[in-house]
Amino acid sequence: MTGADPALDRAIALLDRLVSFDTESARSNLALIDFVEDYLLSLGARFTRIPNAAGDKAALFATFGPDADGGVVLSGHTDVVPVKDQPWSSPPFVLRRDGARLYGRGTCDMKGFDALCLAMAPEFSTAALKKPIHILLSYDEETTCAGCLDSIARLGHDLPRPALAIIGEPTLMQVADAHKSVVTYRTVVTGHEAHSSKPWLGVSAVHVACELVGALERIGEDLRTEVDPLGRFEPAYSTIHVGQISGGTARNIMARHCEFAWEFRGLPEVPYDRALKKFEIVCEEVKARRMSGFPAAKIETFVDTIAPGLCAEPESAAATLALALAQSNHTIAVPYATEAGQFQKGGLPSVICGPGSIDQAHQPDEFIEIAQLEAGLAFLRRLAAQLSR
Repeated sequence: MTGADPALDRAIALLDRLVSFDTESARSNLALIDFVEDYLLSLGARFTRIPNAAGDKAALFATFGPDADGGVVLSGHTDVVPVKDQPWSSPPFVLRRDGARLYGRGTCDMKGFDALCLAMAPEFSTAALKKPIHILLSYDEETTCAGCLDSIARLGHDLPRPALAIIGEPTLMQVADAHKSVVTYRTVVTGHEAHSSKPWLGVSAVHVACELVGALERIGEDLRTEVDPLGRFEPAYSTIHVGQISGGTARNIMARHCEFAWEFRGLPEVPYDRALKKFEIVCEEVKARRMSGFPAAKIETFVDTIAPGLCAEPESAAATLALALAQSNHTIAVPYATEAGQFQKGGLPSVICGPGSIDQAHQPDEFIEIAQLEAGLAFLRRLAAQLSR
């Protein structure tokens, strides 16, 4: 217990509870949602559960203040990245305090923000809010950024439509008004098996895939010439990354199958299919050169996920309000994707502002500084005061 601020004590206790739920993206988050519903019910909050199609995950939309459109939605995701094979110093799903830091999976990304919103719920429930404060807890942000889409689609229909969105991803409580897009792909190469001593009798899917990976590297080099004119991003250009590759049967068999997973992270103004269009031209040339005469041989690329970028809107209601609440006079841009692009695409002015550093996200011994939780509470208290005027 800190003793100085009851809300901070609540936030730490709630973070301890939230971290204890293993909500890796491959797992259900329903136990966490059940816990939050029970907590909010005790405070008289109005809330709606929004399940996914499979029924094994759900988002939660809660409202404090008047039952009306407008106000602000505070959005955070409940899923976390895996801990497998990471060298943690202590159990990752047990909150550990060491001095001014709190360790555990999701403390930074982003159950710290979720805990702050819930810790402020008692103050939200008693404030004389003239405009509502909404809390949206989503799922699958770490894998698809699509777990918020069903909720966004219902805003203004059977759910109130907020005037703007603040997404609490870790920014060290700085206001970010732009981020890159992320599109993930899976390219599958089907070759023709033959004995490796006579390579002209077949097509090696592994060899073709390696050539295509090299082509993506060159496309990535070309993209470096399309630089963000304002220099707000690091790096200041769109990027391509190949993260996984697998294929082949044996050393002496020309591989029939090989596939690789890759991603494109684009500047917000760059079309999300910029890299794919360049890559498809290469694929056609490779097929003509290496696969002619083998009817079953082919190259196929599938889109797995699309997370739109967040385009800067310097004079938007979201940027103006968030800067005032953060007591700052400038915004930043971040290279990672968030759900903010989905909210903006859905018609809501959106920014990112949350406690913790993205440098700690996805790492073993992930942590958040208690000072960041204190800064987040101050931000949310100013929000409640602003919406009570």
